[in-house]
Amino acid sequence: MARLNVNGAVRDFEAEGDTPLLWVLREQLGLTGTKYGCGIAACGACTVHVDGVPTRSCVRPVSTVGANEKIVTIEGLSRDGSHPLQKARVQLDVPQCGYCQCGMLMTAAALLKEKPNPTDADIDEAMTNICRCGTYNRIRAAIKAAARGDMRSAGLSIQHADGSTT
Repeated sequence: MARLNVNGAVRDFEAEGDTPLLWVLREQLGLTGTKYGCGIAACGACTVHVDGVPTRSCVRPVSTVGANEKIVTIEGLSRDGSHPLQKARVQLDVPQCGYCQCGMLMTAAALLKEKPNPTDADIDEAMTNICRCGTYNRIRAAIKAAARGDMRSAGLSIQHADGSTT
């Protein structure tokens, strides 16, 4: 039996040491928000925070996570969807298929923690996750909106199905 500190709680699990952290989170701990995308750390769908650092969990062996390291998954970003990035993504209709969004949110949250007012270059450097739907302009707008705390300041106007504009 081994232990991980995930989303503020110590959790027990059983797995071989070379098992990717992703599979322990999903299969052992039931935290299915973290997604499997490519298995080679290229797409970022599996991104979690390990001691505040965005980490591609599909290639991180669980045995390399220290007992004192704190893991945060998308489920731990906010319990009620109140994180500014989550709000901005909803208001700006960022997700299309949504598969990459958990990893995108985790990467963007780490960026905003490090750089509360990121430039376009900061965003480009940090956001190496892949969005198959190509919503990169909306992703950038949501990051800027969350940083400013103002949806309209993001520089992107979205026409919703009900006729309203964000």
